[in-house]
Amino acid sequence: MPIVNNFIEIETKQGINIHNLTSKIQYLIESTSIKNGQALVFSRHTTTALAINEYEERLLEDVKVYLQKLAPESDRYLHNDLHFRKKIPADEPMNAHSHLMAMTLSTSEVIPIVDGKLALGTYQSVLFFELDGPRKRTVFCQISGES
Repeated sequence: MPIVNNFIEIETKQGINIHNLTSKIQYLIESTSIKNGQALVFSRHTTTALAINEYEERLLEDVKVYLQKLAPESDRYLHNDLHFRKKIPADEPMNAHSHLMAMTLSTSEVIPIVDGKLALGTYQSVLFFELDGPRKRTVFCQISGES
């Protein structure tokens, strides 16, 4: 069974932003001989996340508001007491809220591949959540299966 490893690079913007990775993942599948199997998509950062849901503008705004209510940036967090932490970079942000949002979501998704295509439902898309931008991010995508 072949296994193909790839990275998707994303330049994110300030704050919470949501990127639709579906077409990029589908392109990676089409660049292989794999027709049936699965695509593992994995977020490689502690302040990003993944989900499968509808990529609709008003829903995405609702999601941002929901996440900000769960972990408001203005709340007090121990992680943000930078003077108590050891060996942190000089540009370390106060981003505990972003870590908490990421833990509320997921770091990975596994999507079936059938006949060379992601087996997503009608309104489903693979969404990448930036929770602490702007940053350069990478998402790992492992495609495995049979020809």
